[in-house]
Amino acid sequence: MTTYVPALDGTPEENAAELHRLLANPAGRLQLPEGRHVVAGGLVLTDGWTLAGIPGDGPAGAPRATLVQAAPAEDPFVHVLGSRVGVEDVALQVPAAHPGMHDGDRWTAVTVGRYLYRTDATWLEGVAIRRVHVIRVGRCPANAVAVMGAVRDLHVADVRVQGGGTGLAVHWGAVGRDVSTLTGPSYHPHRLRLRDLTVTGAYEAFYLSSVHDVSVRGVRANDVEIGFRLLPGDNTDRLHDDTGASPVSRGIEIRDCELGWSGRRYALRVAGWGRSEIDHRVTRLDYRDLTVDDIRIRPQPVRDRNGHTDPRVAVVVENAGPVRFGRIRLGHSPGVQPARVDGEYVPLSALTR
Repeated sequence: MTTYVPALDGTPEENAAELHRLLANPAGRLQLPEGRHVVAGGLVLTDGWTLAGIPGDGPAGAPRATLVQAAPAEDPFVHVLGSRVGVEDVALQVPAAHPGMHDGDRWTAVTVGRYLYRTDATWLEGVAIRRVHVIRVGRCPANAVAVMGAVRDLHVADVRVQGGGTGLAVHWGAVGRDVSTLTGPSYHPHRLRLRDLTVTGAYEAFYLSSVHDVSVRGVRANDVEIGFRLLPGDNTDRLHDDTGASPVSRGIEIRDCELGWSGRRYALRVAGWGRSEIDHRVTRLDYRDLTVDDIRIRPQPVRDRNGHTDPRVAVVVENAGPVRFGRIRLGHSPGVQPARVDGEYVPLSALTR
């Protein structure tokens, strides 16, 4: 593999031009020099590329190469649009951004894949994101790392996120111009291995929407308004090639999560229903082979209630079908309900019956 070392000592525009120039070469390793480098716009990684920085000192050390996005941009700062791509040992600093409701794959630090496709998609495979730190100033709606649409065989390990919206957003995609004119087929990320995610001061640690065959372990979240959500997507699997017999919502395990929860609603939610943006029809897809185990919830002072008067609930389950709940521990906090299942408040012990 050829290694390319950019000279990043110019203006943000010059630094961007240098990176784009090297990425026009045959695929190889783009080795960032040590230091803090301001870049205008974003980068696209196609088949076979690795974007690499310099590892930090010690097991928890921050990478010693940082790319700084000069100004908010709709396109992802790093957009993975190829297979066998690596992003490793790099810090990405991005400004606050305010995307629209369905722009989860945009305004990000890293996006793998797409939400909307013009025509049938080609699957992205063999992508690895390792030892990446994302820094965003303050809370805002923009996601840090997004995995969207036709993505499979992806490995994420030791990703640290500070600030922003969702730390790791995993969402289905489909062919269509916008969310109200989707035609299908839909594409659902699968065979994903997600390990050691640390999220601080963000809106949410992670969510999985309309996926299958996913393993999540080792999540550490602090001062997040939501720990995590498991969602079926607006259209469940009605646009899938195998509608009614698809693997969507199968084979999901979530283990070993510690959630420092400062939100006003719930720490984690498992929902099996969604309302379509196409025709507003509500559909349901039960989870099959879903395990949620070894979850520790630490209630923290609520950041902002915004007039919300309903009780805080640690675990919410809605029309989800069979879910295997294991150990869920809730720290002491007056006024917090342990769980709500299909509208009924229950103790945590009821989840494991």
